[in-house]
Amino acid sequence: MDIETMLGDEAEWLLSHESKTISRENLHLPGPDYIDRVLVGSDRSPQVLRSLQSLFDHGATIYFGSEESTRQIQEVAEAFHRAHELGMFTVLWCYLRNSGFEVDGTDYHTSADLTGQANHIGVTIEADIIKQKLPVNNGGYTAVGFGKTHPLVYEELSTDHPIDLTRWQLANCYMGRIGLINSGGAASGAGDLVEAVRTAVINKRAGGMGLISGRKAFQRPFAEGVEMLNAIQDVYLADSVAVA
Repeated sequence: MDIETMLGDEAEWLLSHESKTISRENLHLPGPDYIDRVLVGSDRSPQVLRSLQSLFDHGATIYFGSEESTRQIQEVAEAFHRAHELGMFTVLWCYLRNSGFEVDGTDYHTSADLTGQANHIGVTIEADIIKQKLPVNNGGYTAVGFGKTHPLVYEELSTDHPIDLTRWQLANCYMGRIGLINSGGAASGAGDLVEAVRTAVINKRAGGMGLISGRKAFQRPFAEGVEMLNAIQDVYLADSVAVA
């Protein structure tokens, strides 16, 4: 697959971007030695680490900002702690849901700062992998006028570039000590293949661990689904697509 051709006019913008916000040297990047290099020194039992290596999971979703979110955080925290006791590893879908996140016609459900905070809460309640939507903007905290943030988040630690916005999501996952996978979104038609490749490039170059693309791949003819999954794999296998 020709990744540059697939990305079209965005190829140079996405593939040549060098992040000047949070240095890649400060990240804990995914790789075949990730378990030994990053997680062995944690309090996770050998059984949990073996489960992580084998990719068995105990997953959950929290809708941060919803009326049920406090209960969900408490219940998921207890479930994840028990899962670790049983030797399972945990995956958390950290999504936002509150009409108050839409301000003056702008939707901040996928802002880097708000989703980053959701990621941070997720890792503190023992998620081993965080799943998050790709960020499309920033400044949710300042727009909503609720919660604590800092001007440096917007002035130095992120930019409007999607790789830097995703890097901020990863920074909230203990700088990559907890892996970040981004969702590819719902199946929407002919542009799904390009969108999936674009999302994979952004996630990988930000320092993320992977991409969820179930509906995009499986809600289509078999051959097309296989083509999409192979294209995503090509991005993560390509040496030319490096961490920014």
